[in-house]
Amino acid sequence: MKDGADSDRPEGEPASLWVATAGTTDFPVLSGDLDVDVAVVGAGIAGLSAALALKRAGRSVAVIDTARIGTGVTGHTTGKVTSLHRLAYTELARSHGTGTARVYGQANQAAIEHVAQVVASEAIDCDFRRVANYTYAETDDALDLVRAEANLAALLDLPATFTAEVPLPFPVKGAVRFDGQAQIHAVKYLQGLARAVNGEGSFVYEETRVQDVRDGSPAVVDTDNGTIRARDIIVATNVPWGGQGLFYLRSHPHRSYIVAGRVDTPPLDATFISVDEPMRSILTASVNGESYVLTGGEGHSVSEPGDTAARYRRLSAFAHDRLGVDKIAYRWSTQDGMPLDGLPYVGLMSPTAKHVYVITGLRKWGLSNGTAAALILADTLTGRENPWAPVFNSNRITPVSSARRFVKENVRTVAAVLAGKLGGRSSQADLLPGDGAVIKVNGQSTAVYKDADGEIHAVSATCTHLGCTVGFNAAEATWDCPCHGSRFTTDGTVIHGPAAKNLPPAPTT
Repeated sequence: MKDGADSDRPEGEPASLWVATAGTTDFPVLSGDLDVDVAVVGAGIAGLSAALALKRAGRSVAVIDTARIGTGVTGHTTGKVTSLHRLAYTELARSHGTGTARVYGQANQAAIEHVAQVVASEAIDCDFRRVANYTYAETDDALDLVRAEANLAALLDLPATFTAEVPLPFPVKGAVRFDGQAQIHAVKYLQGLARAVNGEGSFVYEETRVQDVRDGSPAVVDTDNGTIRARDIIVATNVPWGGQGLFYLRSHPHRSYIVAGRVDTPPLDATFISVDEPMRSILTASVNGESYVLTGGEGHSVSEPGDTAARYRRLSAFAHDRLGVDKIAYRWSTQDGMPLDGLPYVGLMSPTAKHVYVITGLRKWGLSNGTAAALILADTLTGRENPWAPVFNSNRITPVSSARRFVKENVRTVAAVLAGKLGGRSSQADLLPGDGAVIKVNGQSTAVYKDADGEIHAVSATCTHLGCTVGFNAAEATWDCPCHGSRFTTDGTVIHGPAAKNLPPAPTT
């Protein structure tokens, strides 16, 4: 049976739990020209948090997004707001020193408290609650790692303890525990941020595609419906489009997957992530009166081939066998930028930029890192010194120790380019409904999809970012670029950058 056949599809509705249960927003499309103090491109956690902080500081702000609030990367997160990022402190202390690791922890701890303060002050109904977060070990080798992480994190003045008592329904050997962490309904939180930003001389615009960003005085955001002039611009689109700052070389896209199943038990006051491989992230939540268990993992670089449906099936099996989930209700994936040296990039877009700033490379912990990044830029743009800014500096010199990873990731990208150029079927005759393939048509790579009614949809298979060849993701019915992570719908519409332009229609004969 082909991967595109219905009987081979993984369990669950292919949608984020958070997006599916939040309702929708109806902010307007930009129409005409506008002048504000700061323009923010991207209405995820980083962009909206920065916008609200700047508005509170007396700046007029305009936020622009190509879609509806919460339907991007932030709406596909786990919902964890925490400063315990698996074994991050051991890794950062080894590569950057304990001082940098301490600052990283301080920034993320402050982000948790900032989210709590915003929820309270803006009365955002987003299921915010305090939890403990655990990085747990099932083997002796992993146990040594969590003991070391707990000891180091405590020395860094973080809320860390080692514990052998871990409230999971299967035995583990121990964990590092951080108290006073949090979890939220990510989309409801973003919608609350957007409502707080909009009004009183500040604006939120949805379904407005940015065509270009131009540095200068004023700096200018060109969209398909008008122009925004501002003193400063923040680009907070997960991955900046185009080549500005070369972030597509400095931060590699990483795909991960989540399944959510309904359960009859109330949610735990705890969230979890494993040290042992395959990594598993676990969260319980109550959403609109129903309890869910979320299981995440199966992460990989987008340049690594694999069976997406099989990844979902493995997560579902873990949820069934070890977490008591009877039936999977939702499944979704997300992509995050993994910075070469393990630290997010926050600051000017490039060494020569004057008024264009960037937030990217949030290393899979966007709710806390994105909030911390927003606070850094809010301080920077209002003339206040921020103690975390040097560590997160977007134009820092990357340590030599990161060179090996740089070479490895870019070798994978080159391999993906070659595979795409050399591959491709010669015929669409064997496509099943719901299946897609790259087919050579008159020597050109064409992305061909057959929908459930048997109708053929064809677009160019050449990614509009840097010309790599896309591949079909049968489990999610998308065209995905294996080079830098751009994703497109079956009709060619961009759903994930760095590509900014849609795949154009293409002939099939």
